[in-house]
Amino acid sequence: MSIDLLANIIGMLGTSMVVGTYFLLQLNKLDSKGLAYNIWNLVGAILLLISLLIHFNLASFVIELFWIAASLVGLYNYWKRRKQPE
Repeated sequence: MSIDLLANIIGMLGTSMVVGTYFLLQLNKLDSKGLAYNIWNLVGAILLLISLLIHFNLASFVIELFWIAASLVGLYNYWKRRKQPE
């Protein structure tokens, strides 16, 4: 398997995860503040970032960095909420 094909497969998997997660959010199947939403977005963005290391595009690379940062903030907030007494 060529590195180009592998990069495309990884990128398409990442795209499927990010878009699929958003679609599930719109169908009210996921909570935007929940663990699953933020994990799926983070993993999808990381996979897209990996594919961009092979097929570089600055604009896409930057948006994936922001997507990763937003997902990490969401995960931080999720864990912070869980630690608070009710």
